[in-house]
Amino acid sequence: MTYKKITPKELHERLKSGEKVLLLDVRAEEKFNEFHIKESRNLPKTNIFQLDEKQDAQLSLPKDQEIIVTCTTGNSASKCAAILDTYDYHVTVLDGGLTAWKAYKNSLED
Repeated sequence: MTYKKITPKELHERLKSGEKVLLLDVRAEEKFNEFHIKESRNLPKTNIFQLDEKQDAQLSLPKDQEIIVTCTTGNSASKCAAILDTYDYHVTVLDGGLTAWKAYKNSLED
């Protein structure tokens, strides 16, 4: 596996700097609608788990841009990143997922 991890702090700094980042939230649509990082787009993990060569072309994800994958705790994101990596996507996983993201953001407000 060749994907990297990014900490919530690193992601926050990159978003704050205005860097163009593709943030992919792989949770179910209902969970995504309840809470998500505002810059993210939703692609449920079931779509990625069922990938084959034909569907890869239909994902409409850029292969020339880093894709940061997130979920609740990072487990599903890691599985999705491993699959996307086999299709030559440049993937990074948000370490600790949205649970860690929320904890980091809450620490900034103290």
